[in-house]
Amino acid sequence: MSLYGLIGQTLTHSFSKKYFSEKFAAEGIDGSYELFELPEITDLQNLLGSGQALRGLNVTIPYKQEVIPFLDQLSVAAREVGAVNTIAFRDGELIGYNTDIIGFQRSLLENWEEELPKAALILGTGGASKAVRYVLQHLGIPEASIWQASRKPTEAQHIAYSSLRDLDWKEVRWVINTTPLGTYPNTAEKPDIPYEKLSTGHLAFDLVYNPPVTGFLESAALCGAKTVNGYDMLVYQAEASWEIWNS
Repeated sequence: MSLYGLIGQTLTHSFSKKYFSEKFAAEGIDGSYELFELPEITDLQNLLGSGQALRGLNVTIPYKQEVIPFLDQLSVAAREVGAVNTIAFRDGELIGYNTDIIGFQRSLLENWEEELPKAALILGTGGASKAVRYVLQHLGIPEASIWQASRKPTEAQHIAYSSLRDLDWKEVRWVINTTPLGTYPNTAEKPDIPYEKLSTGHLAFDLVYNPPVTGFLESAALCGAKTVNGYDMLVYQAEASWEIWNS
């Protein structure tokens, strides 16, 4: 039996185990997908040395960047992004990929038929935000017009949440939440942004998928913005992971 799994800190409500288990059953695949909660990223060494016949791993919060030193190779995209969410085991080596890029771009473009915005706002600065920023740049949004909201701004395009009102919201038409705020069971939480700045010309995209309608999406919808949750993105990146593991 082939073994796959997900590494992260808190995985109780993970989508991946159910998704892949159902996929294996539907396609008659002799495989198992397990959740490996690691209190520290250094615990990955114990998992790798456990003797289990791992063929692939997914990586989630907070290890998408921290896992890189444990890998032997990175795909070009994963190296450019600086974050990994998929690990393939090949010929004794661990190779890191980023399928968040594929999932996010496909889901984003399926839900936007207008011209690309002149600017975009990413909420958060973690590993998932790096994949989002990569996609936005490759779609043609200028790097200087991609803002990232941070609790402690340290880089040129990072902006404090308290300063978001100062952005040109006629140009910033995409707002993407890459933070875990609002994830079940902490559904009352949401990013602190000026929702009243949103309108029918905006798209609010939340990488959170559980619950389907987060506080962020609910508040954005009340202002007229189109909303998209992270479920389709998750499915697309999972399928891309599967293709990598079996290529």
